[in-house]
Amino acid sequence: MTPELLAARRIVRRGQVLTLLGLLAAAGVYALALLYTPVEVRQGPAQKIFYIHAPAAWGALVAFAVVGLVSILYLWLKDERLDLFAASSAEVGIAFSLVMLTTGPIWGKTVWGTWWTWDARLTLTLFLFFLFVGYLALRAAVQDHGERARFSAVVGIMGLVLVPFIHLSVYLFRTLHPQPVLLKPSAPSMPPEMLRALLSGMAAFTLLYIGFVVLRYGLARLDNLREGAGDAL
Repeated sequence: MTPELLAARRIVRRGQVLTLLGLLAAAGVYALALLYTPVEVRQGPAQKIFYIHAPAAWGALVAFAVVGLVSILYLWLKDERLDLFAASSAEVGIAFSLVMLTTGPIWGKTVWGTWWTWDARLTLTLFLFFLFVGYLALRAAVQDHGERARFSAVVGIMGLVLVPFIHLSVYLFRTLHPQPVLLKPSAPSMPPEMLRALLSGMAAFTLLYIGFVVLRYGLARLDNLREGAGDAL
């Protein structure tokens, strides 16, 4: 067994452990949200979806931002491992986006009376999701490794440019979406019990992101090594 294969397997095992810890942490956070955070006066029990929706949104934006940053490094260093890591982060970002885009309408139906509105933040978020779906479709369509990595890096950087606009959209446009309660210049506008659950959720989804992306990156490394071994035969 080659050192590269051993290293890839170690990365996979590390990712599995981190993913398991992240899943346990996420389950613990939601138990905390259901059992120990107060019920919001106006929104009722439906507000507790927030403790999954907001951390999933955080994880998705972090994942897509990492894709863009790592893509910049790839265009500079031309290291294939950076391309694999960016692609892994994109896949995790899409998974988190699906959680965000599923829980958001469920919450919105209860609070706004509609499943969807072409609100600035919602529209930009949906556009970012489809941009990275296109990113993965591009990777599947282009067979040449060098061209695939370069084209993907350009799309990833486009996504990075869009991320801050999604956060700022509630300030730039008239919107139904609530303004940030945490990532803003003033103090967090939440009761301490709710803030604790939100911060715990964001920490859990950050750990889950790290676990997923390390696991996916390790699997991608294994696939590349097996593909290279097959080509050599």
